[in-house]
Amino acid sequence: MRFTSQTSSDGVTEQFFTLDEIPGVLWTPEDARGARPLILLSHGGGQHKTAPSIVSRARHYAAEGFAVVAIDMPNHGDRPKDEEFGRIVAEMRAGMAAGGNPGALVAGMHSYLTDQAVVDWQAVLTAVQRLDQVDVGPVGYCGMSMGCGIGIPLIAAEPRIRAAVLGLLGVHGLAEDAARITVPVQFLIQWDDQMVPRDQSLALFDALASVEKALLANPGKHGDVPWFEVDSSLRFFTRHLS
Repeated sequence: MRFTSQTSSDGVTEQFFTLDEIPGVLWTPEDARGARPLILLSHGGGQHKTAPSIVSRARHYAAEGFAVVAIDMPNHGDRPKDEEFGRIVAEMRAGMAAGGNPGALVAGMHSYLTDQAVVDWQAVLTAVQRLDQVDVGPVGYCGMSMGCGIGIPLIAAEPRIRAAVLGLLGVHGLAEDAARITVPVQFLIQWDDQMVPRDQSLALFDALASVEKALLANPGKHGDVPWFEVDSSLRFFTRHLS
């Protein structure tokens, strides 16, 4: 892991890094001493590690004592783009414009990214946990939309992740991995989501095998998750990771 820059403001330190070909950012409380629980923060489709919603959530978590890491998913942000991914995205958009099943179309795009994304997250998790300011104990994961689509296979495969905030996605292609997840989960739904049919979101929540899971639904479209849900997720992670 090679750190390339560091800045601090409003009580939070932000460090950009690369790990092999993976670009990422680590946020920690400024002048932090001692190890602290880690949260993996995964962006949505078409976004990147420093999308405004990612940065604001990361800084909020870090200001409250957590270490937070975000990376660019394959074919996103500063990662190279391949022709096959471009073809898949074009077909997905054309299918949606033609009235196709959005859940199935999005699932195809997520499936193309998932294997590499899981390997990348596991490598970054291992590297970050070697840092003095990061605890080697239980880890949290937060991902909406594509972040949920990648997160469910990751959580099913990665025993270090012990609590997760997920949502804004349907069950297509994820039922088998969801059935392997037993950690506590908060699951968010936007009741008027124009991209994810409500019944598909409910089916994904139902497929999770977690004994402790909470369904949090709010009015509004796909990107309209209210800020108070970030505070809710902070309380959730504090309860399960501290």
